[in-house]
Amino acid sequence: MSPLAHPRLRYLFAGIAALFVAFALLRAGFYLWASEVSIAGGAPWATVLETLGIGLRFDLRLAILLMLPPALLLVLPRRNASNTRGLRRLMRAWLAQAVLAVALIYIVDFGHYAYLGLRLNASALRFFTNVEISADMIWQSYPALRIALAWLLASAGLIALLFRIEHWTLEREPLPCNKKRTAALVALTVAFGVIGILGRVSNINLANPVPLRWGAAFFSGDTRMGALGLNPVIFIWDTWRTSPERYDLAQVREHAADVAAYLGAPPPPPDADMPRFERIVALQPHRLKTQQPPNVILIHLESLGSVVTSMGGNPLDPTPELAALAKDSWFLRHFYVPVTGTAKTVWAVTTGTPDVSRSESASRNPLLLPQHTILNAFKDHDKIYAVGGSADWANVNALLKSSIDGLELYEEGFWKSPNIDVWGVSDLDLFRETDALLRARAKDRPFFAFIQMADNHPPFTIPPGITGFDLKSLPEDELHRAGFRSNAQYNAVRLLDFNIGRFIEMAKASGYYDNTIFVLYGDHNGRIANLPFLPPAYEALNIESLLVPCIIHAPKLIGTRTTDEASSLVDLLPTLAGLLGLEHRNTTLGRDILLPAPEGERAVPLLLREGTFPQLGVATRRFLVRMNADGTQADMHEIDSSTLENVADKYPEEFARLSSLARGLHETARLMLYSNKIEKR
Repeated sequence: MSPLAHPRLRYLFAGIAALFVAFALLRAGFYLWASEVSIAGGAPWATVLETLGIGLRFDLRLAILLMLPPALLLVLPRRNASNTRGLRRLMRAWLAQAVLAVALIYIVDFGHYAYLGLRLNASALRFFTNVEISADMIWQSYPALRIALAWLLASAGLIALLFRIEHWTLEREPLPCNKKRTAALVALTVAFGVIGILGRVSNINLANPVPLRWGAAFFSGDTRMGALGLNPVIFIWDTWRTSPERYDLAQVREHAADVAAYLGAPPPPPDADMPRFERIVALQPHRLKTQQPPNVILIHLESLGSVVTSMGGNPLDPTPELAALAKDSWFLRHFYVPVTGTAKTVWAVTTGTPDVSRSESASRNPLLLPQHTILNAFKDHDKIYAVGGSADWANVNALLKSSIDGLELYEEGFWKSPNIDVWGVSDLDLFRETDALLRARAKDRPFFAFIQMADNHPPFTIPPGITGFDLKSLPEDELHRAGFRSNAQYNAVRLLDFNIGRFIEMAKASGYYDNTIFVLYGDHNGRIANLPFLPPAYEALNIESLLVPCIIHAPKLIGTRTTDEASSLVDLLPTLAGLLGLEHRNTTLGRDILLPAPEGERAVPLLLREGTFPQLGVATRRFLVRMNADGTQADMHEIDSSTLENVADKYPEEFARLSSLARGLHETARLMLYSNKIEKR
């Protein structure tokens, strides 16, 4: 007799099949509308199909797991869900709530990927620490009501189907079946369930059966391809249940000598519980010879990667103002943020430590505050931080106020201009009002100011009535060939560029331009479509998300130059301290870019994949080495090569050098989140 002839088995198999088909359709939707890889777009068809096959195995696992509670309620010996009304209601309640929850996770996963290029994982729970701001951004950026309606309708449809399956199967009279055959059918069903949950039929160790892991989806080494193979519900569970250690002290000690040489610091004692890489940096010969200390303005260019700028070779020339500034400045051509995310960028530039936290951004962890910052060596400067919205986002205000002595924080509620969206006042109004503050301040004391832009961020609000700025509308295929996902994103980048030009004009008119060092840096790249105008490594290896523009503009103080070696966001404060002639204590990874790199060709640490299972790396001007956090799946690529060949065997010495640095710098950065904390103030 077929297993499907038994009502309860028929119900379980039909329920699993219905859920599996639903998840498979959602995977197809992700492939068609969200994923950045496709066979039609040139992705290897065999790799795409294998990745999708792995994903379908995750989908089957989820379908089986969701049907386990009904299965348990159905196998009770006498009173079970097939003959007891209360248990039947309990089974229905479980399925209804499970479907609603899973459907919501899928919807959030689509949006999360569209926003950040990352599948949903446990670290996304950090957004619930700022519920109001997160909700406002969703409301202003997406058709929230239509999405909610679609969620409810789709969930209701699947729930109704599951209830109909229950009626079609459990309401029928069971066919006669002897005990041996029934036992065999149950055994086969259990075997099917176990194999489905494991996701594999080969290499199964019966003593310790290891299920298919999330890492199997990344067999190709392509992050975007790997994302296609994940299941968001399974991935959230995998990342949630793994409790990462704060740092690997053994790895820090193993690489301590190399890291100390890299930083120009004395090696820490081998038995130190909290190794430190502290050094006192003396006055540098390259310091500026000025009669009065220059002002410094750091401008945080929201969601601006190099690939969407004119300086980065974008064919649409969207940032002519920044390109003109770069020609008249010190331009850092290969400048990286160590990890994506606005809060993590603020942390890195302020502290000098890459925010390599695995569960949440470091600023959200009260146990890490306050942090030592080189900014406090600028004792003659007033410290100002200006942001158009609330600085409470990601607890950034706590990082800034607790770590920076005498900081004046200007945020939402202070500005006279009206808010235009969830991120507060427009960038142009922020520049106008901040200019007025700086104009008055420059007459008395030098200042060190941060200005955090926000308009180049969903919902990409264009304020009405901006004189001199005109919206453009380009065909979708032309936008995509230049890496833009929409006209809204394209115009937001253009508006950012326009506003920078206006602010430089304001500074000149206000009289503080000549004695000010302007530092403009992208905080990470926004989501892009594709990059056919660049070598494949930029997109396939996730370089585009971390490579950002950096312009140090002070024509009368610094002049013009270009640095082609790799440099990092964490290097900005040490470099500025060197330029302004400040002796300071450095306890983190940042280094003065104007000093020779002890390792030879300058290398900078990167985090290419965040979360519980990170992929770390290190980049030079020529190479990118990457690996999992445990050192596995290590490879090396030439960044500007026309192929994605792994060249580790071609350059074994360079691969060994950079691999050691990658692990050493990453684990040391994790340590420094704690060792750089100020215990008493």
